[in-house]
Amino acid sequence: MGSSYGRTFMLVAAMTALFGALGFMLGGAGGMLLALGIAAAMNLFAYWRSDKMVLRMHGAHPVDAASAPQLYKMVENLAKAADLPMPKVYVIENPQPNAFATGRNPENAAVAATTGLLQTLNHEETAGVMAHELAHIKNRDTLLMTITATLAGAISMLGNFALFFGGGRNNPLGMVGAILMMILAPMAAAVVQMAISRTREYEADRIGSEICGNPLWLASALNRLDQGAQRIDNHAAEANPQTAHMFIVNPLHKHARDGLFSTHPAMANRIARLQDMAMQMGLTTTRQGPWG
Repeated sequence: MGSSYGRTFMLVAAMTALFGALGFMLGGAGGMLLALGIAAAMNLFAYWRSDKMVLRMHGAHPVDAASAPQLYKMVENLAKAADLPMPKVYVIENPQPNAFATGRNPENAAVAATTGLLQTLNHEETAGVMAHELAHIKNRDTLLMTITATLAGAISMLGNFALFFGGGRNNPLGMVGAILMMILAPMAAAVVQMAISRTREYEADRIGSEICGNPLWLASALNRLDQGAQRIDNHAAEANPQTAHMFIVNPLHKHARDGLFSTHPAMANRIARLQDMAMQMGLTTTRQGPWG
């Protein structure tokens, strides 16, 4: 796990360096310092307010033991198994089956599931998904993914500034360089964001399986979620693609670039890893569990 976190740290550092380089091309050393200052301010805002912002983007509403007793009790039991504080629980009125977690730390975290997920998956599959999201909280991935989303958005913004200002005073290619910056900088940020997210998804699959006790629950859920996400639009995610990496399966499918820069590992690879894990645990069926 240590090497995984080391790679993630290097990727975040690379994205920060790219942001600073764009600032330098636009305004020299002063531009670089200003860009890094903007990045720090954006990340400070993201640290404190991103969870509420993302939940609002997707129209999530909070539920409790009275309004959604089965889901709430399941998350409560899984959180105890994971040795985590009880997160806030949200439901998103969206027909696409999907889910995500958010929050700056385990003490201020939330899990959200779409109505499509709750209507599509059985009890054990839903437990597998919720355990996966709790694994993201346990690993503090929710803060990391918010920071990368913030930096990616800021890099795209600077790329557009480059075009507006004709490429910047430290860009020898002028307007041609500005156009290249506008195109290539967001692409580079997307590649880094993709690499970070893919690394964290594999780890959350593994730890989530340990939390719920059966990797086959999550494997079955991923297969059904992937099929549903490919058929059903998620308009809120399409309007806010910078949040796509937070979902358990990629919610985007309207644009070709979503396949090229997918923020999620290939589904077949994720399922194969979970099936191998189940074999090592001596599990051959998706037998029922206690997650009521």
